[in-house]
Amino acid sequence: MDALAGLLDGPRARGAFLLRSILDPPWSLRIQDQAPLTLVSMLRGDSWVIPDGDDAIPLRAGDVAVVRGPEPYTVADDPDTPPQIVIHPGERCSTLDGQDLHDVMDLGVRTWGDSLDGSTVVLTGTYQMDGEISQRLLRVLPALLVLRAGTWDCPVIPLLASEIVKDEPGQEVVLDRLLDLLLIDVLRTWFSRTGEDAPGWYRAHSDPVIGRALQLVHDDPAHQWTVATLAAKVGVSRAALARRFTELVGEPPMSYLTGWRLALAADLLREPDATIGAVARQVGYGSAFALSAAFKRVRGVSPQQHRMDVAER
Repeated sequence: MDALAGLLDGPRARGAFLLRSILDPPWSLRIQDQAPLTLVSMLRGDSWVIPDGDDAIPLRAGDVAVVRGPEPYTVADDPDTPPQIVIHPGERCSTLDGQDLHDVMDLGVRTWGDSLDGSTVVLTGTYQMDGEISQRLLRVLPALLVLRAGTWDCPVIPLLASEIVKDEPGQEVVLDRLLDLLLIDVLRTWFSRTGEDAPGWYRAHSDPVIGRALQLVHDDPAHQWTVATLAAKVGVSRAALARRFTELVGEPPMSYLTGWRLALAADLLREPDATIGAVARQVGYGSAFALSAAFKRVRGVSPQQHRMDVAER
């Protein structure tokens, strides 16, 4: 597993919210659902994404946008169209004065809007990404990224558009996986275009030495890795590995390994039946005490306190 695959494995869709919206101008949606990550795919027509306090960005047919939340924003047919509908947490939509619109705008299976023949068709998928691994990915994304039609080729979009209106057994799983594929394709394409602005761990994955070291760490975080054992596996000296790893990734190998292990541990601790001892063994610590000491030193709280904090959210 390379570094990108390891991070993308965190925000895997499970019962993600997917919707096809069909609208006729003028329309304007105020998005206040607090979703950490939303994909917007324009199938037909034009729209604008209007972040609060920032410039409006046009979306044309074939464009795909990724919006990083939870800050609110507006999507409209025109930047000058005032908001008419508010999208709330829990997939609830209402007028500005709070009148529920779910039944009024229901157009069928996962389809919503004001007209089945509307000039604008948009596919929207939202992720609920609360885990620590997911946060490592979210932290490197801009508030809004857009891939333009014609600049990349993604066969997933027409397949998702076809599947979203089906009501078959297992359909939610099918749609979750298609949404995952779309997200992976979008992020992989975007990261490859950002050049020097791409995160260090992404640039490093193409390096024959450091890419292999990252893959080893992600494949087996429980292994008792040292700089020496990693260096031996990738065929360089300890000094060469430490120097190049720090240069490309932005932190030393053992610091990266610790951060990755504790992110994994933080997510595993969300499971109520997982004991601290079992989690410790899964991520490479010999005992619950060793994990607790590292967790508190790096994250400022004990694993038990972290679990309690998550449960209270």
